[in-house]
Amino acid sequence: MSRPLLYLDVDGPLNPYAAKPERRPDGYTTIRVALHPGRALRVWLHPGHGEALLGLGYELCWATTWMDAANRWIGPVIGLPELPYVDFGTGLFAWRPDGVHWKTEAIVAHAEGRPFAWVDDEQSPLDEAYVATHHPGPALLHHVNPRLGLREDDFAALAKFAATTAG
Repeated sequence: MSRPLLYLDVDGPLNPYAAKPERRPDGYTTIRVALHPGRALRVWLHPGHGEALLGLGYELCWATTWMDAANRWIGPVIGLPELPYVDFGTGLFAWRPDGVHWKTEAIVAHAEGRPFAWVDDEQSPLDEAYVATHHPGPALLHHVNPRLGLREDDFAALAKFAATTAG
C-alpha cells in the first residue's frame, strides 16, 4: 500500500494571509508574486515548512488556486520539490448549490479512493459530509486558521493521521 496523500492549500495554511497586515509572523519570509499583470501579491512563507511536510509520511500534492504556479513560487521558498497538483479546470471558484466547497469534488476524484488529508482554511461540515459519502478510504479534512498558518499542533494531527493510514 502506498503512502496517504496530503493535499496542500497555499493561502491560509502556508501563507497566513489573514495575520495582521503590518506584522509578518515570526519565522516567515516575505515574497512578492505577480501571477497576473498588475499589483503583486504579498505572500508570507515559512522556510521550515517544506522539511516538516516532507517528514510527515505523505505523498504531497498541491490543492490550491495557485495550481502549477505553486511549484514556481511557493515550493522553492519552503524547500519542497516540484509536486503534482489538482487541476481544478472549469471548477475553479465554481459555486455549488449544495454548499460544498468548489475544491472538494476534484480532490476526492484525484485521490481515487486512496487515504488522504487535506489542509485548507475554507472547509466546512458540508465538505466533510461530501467526502464521507463519496470517498471510500480514510480522509482527514484539517482546517488551518489563516491568521496563524500551519503550527505544531497541525503537524502533530497530520502525523497522527498518516501513522494510522500508512500501509
